Amino acid sequence: MSAPPAARLRAVDLVKTYRTGRGKPPVCALDGLSIDIEPGSVFALLGPNGAGKSTTVRILTTLSRPDSGTAEVAGIDVARHPDAVRRVIGLVAQKPSGDPMATGRENLVLAARIQGMPADRARSRADALLDRFGLTDAADRLVKTWSGGMSRKLDVALGVVHRPRVLFLDEPTTGLDPEARAGMWAEIGALAADEQVTVLLTTHYLDEADRTADRLAIVDAGRVVVEGTPEALKRQLHGDTVQVELAPGVVAQGSAAVAAVPGLSDVVTTGTTVRARADVGAGAVPAVLAALQDAGLTAESVTVGRPSLDDVYLRHVGRRFEGQTAEVAA
Repeated sequence: MSAPPAARLRAVDLVKTYRTGRGKPPVCALDGLSIDIEPGSVFALLGPNGAGKSTTVRILTTLSRPDSGTAEVAGIDVARHPDAVRRVIGLVAQKPSGDPMATGRENLVLAARIQGMPADRARSRADALLDRFGLTDAADRLVKTWSGGMSRKLDVALGVVHRPRVLFLDEPTTGLDPEARAGMWAEIGALAADEQVTVLLTTHYLDEADRTADRLAIVDAGRVVVEGTPEALKRQLHGDTVQVELAPGVVAQGSAAVAAVPGLSDVVTTGTTVRARADVGAGAVPAVLAALQDAGLTAESVTVGRPSLDDVYLRHVGRRFEGQTAEVAA
């Protein structure tokens, strides 16, 4: 059964600037950002710190107001009816939301009671979520004794205790090891499918967005630069990626040599890495090595791979995903 149409998220031309201090120019966090998210889907906002992801979440969850533009969550205007929006959403923020001096069960029962559930329903809902997220064995231990992965699962459980129509996940797996991240996303994916929750997540992890999102938007400097399914975005990049690692002192010379190789395109240098596109990557490697040798250089390594989201980001933003700046918080 599909989710009701009202579970859609829509933002149109959001603009948000922050004042940073007397005599300093304001910082533009959002510069006309627009997104449209289908109900019952998992949608990822992908970008470095400072791109505008968290600011977008803050506006959609009524924690901040845009300077201009409009937004609707589950069919409700965020600016005009913030209280109604809060009743249909769940939010898992970057910082932990549970009480470390209470048990996991106590945290969930309290959250359910705050949402207006009777005591018996609150206990039942807490038990169901503890089971879903694999936390039953630790349910009656203080949360301060839990691992980081367990605590983050509790944060998600707290965010959905009231069965929200829309769930916002702001960097939900930051700091978790790969196994904990995989477990977290397995549960979130099941939750979205079983309870028909529309999920908007922000993440720094390209592989995470690639595996878990139905659609994603790459955000840079407060604007959406490209949007689509992960596979469709990667298919737009024809051929292979050729990546050359160079010694620190010869990057400029090596990059020029690589750029002169016939058949290579989209040559970009980041740090000591030169990346380029080729119709057949393996066939381009001998020419790359020969060009470096003619320039009196050798490569530290040369690798060939299929297009990735990092390549998509590089094509549309002009730099690799590792570049980050601090995002202003309101």
